[in-house]
Amino acid sequence: MADEHQFISDGLQRTQIDEFFASELGRAGYGGMEVAKTPMGTQIVLKAEKPGMVIGKGGKNIRKITSTLEEEFDLDDPQVDVQEVDKPDLNARIVADRLANALERGWYFRKAGHTTIDRIMDSGALGAEIVLAGKVTGARSRVEKFNRGYIKHNGEPAEEIVDHGESVSIMPLGTIGVTVKIIPPDAELPDNFQVHDEAEIDELVPEEPPEEADVEDLLEPEETPEEPAEVPDEEVLEDEPEPEEVVEEEDVDEAGDVPALDEDVEAEAAALIQRMETDSEDDE
Repeated sequence: MADEHQFISDGLQRTQIDEFFASELGRAGYGGMEVAKTPMGTQIVLKAEKPGMVIGKGGKNIRKITSTLEEEFDLDDPQVDVQEVDKPDLNARIVADRLANALERGWYFRKAGHTTIDRIMDSGALGAEIVLAGKVTGARSRVEKFNRGYIKHNGEPAEEIVDHGESVSIMPLGTIGVTVKIIPPDAELPDNFQVHDEAEIDELVPEEPPEEADVEDLLEPEETPEEPAEVPDEEVLEDEPEPEEVVEEEDVDEAGDVPALDEDVEAEAAALIQRMETDSEDDE
């Protein structure tokens, strides 16, 4: 079976087991369950207002529940543990069942809603909400809400902190859906904070974390090997022979004489020498 199909199958099985407990343990004050699969079998924790009624005389009821889980829901070696609910008025499932029963007994919906939510807040809840949806007073359906305190409607706190409970009241005119939401007294909300007016800073500020390397130190380049120092020209040893001048081959021929001049240059030079000699004779 694929993972998606297995996930849907487990969720459907869990919902069917929850409905079975709600129908069988309604009089005992069924407050929810927790299912966990272990190597030894399936561990089921039942929360009830009256654990004695769930167990029964000599464990008769609990054995019947265990056999039903094995036969109808195909659970491997189910181990049922029953826990008592300390404060039933803070369990949304139990409160929803109580309110539904009160409406079936003929309580007016406003009186039942206000009385129930007052009991929840008197038990120390941070907030509560009751929603009645259906044919409350007439042939037309409508929704009635009762709010007290602080309640979360969306986000992770609404899923993890708020306790949800649902039930159905069967009335002569039709059914009424009952939804209860409760925030327990010990809930830690993400938007809850305290302002200390006269408090010392040392008591509130946490200790400094261990020193870490400075960012500037990390950004510095790695050290490179030092290059040999350059010797200034003045410190050059005198014994060092000076480099000889290289005479290009074009300036001196193989015999060591100066290369001959061009014919035009020679004629011009000869004319200049003759003119100079003529000038010197005239001066004499």
